[in-house]
Amino acid sequence: MKAKALIAYLSYSGNTEEVAEILQETAESRGLHIDIHRIGIDPPIDPEAYQYIFIGTFTWEEGSTPDEVKDFVLEVGCKPDNVAVFGTGDTQFGGDRIFCGAAEKLAKFYNSPWPPLKIEQSPRGSQEKIVKEWMEGVLEHGESAR
Repeated sequence: MKAKALIAYLSYSGNTEEVAEILQETAESRGLHIDIHRIGIDPPIDPEAYQYIFIGTFTWEEGSTPDEVKDFVLEVGCKPDNVAVFGTGDTQFGGDRIFCGAAEKLAKFYNSPWPPLKIEQSPRGSQEKIVKEWMEGVLEHGESAR
């Protein structure tokens, strides 16, 4: 049976959605079945149905996590140990101090065994490789931990 993963994300500008799409392509090329969940739009999920849960967010205001993502965390209602976090940000607003702060906070909250993926704005171009390599690393670590 194929391993099943969820990619849940919130995107206003499309940048986080683009990262989610690259992650989906990379995971599917490794034989995973991927479900996509648009945070704030799609119905609640069952976290126990997934071997991996990927949560994607942008960073809001002064390094904050968007309310829709906080609501998603509450909907999940538990802290699964298989959560990997990815985020998009913009160093133009607040510099490195708050860059992808929401992704950092979520990874810490979930005690994620993987460092959060942090992408400057759009993943197009040279950052696409970083996205793919991060997914490969998560999957390799997950397989060796089984």
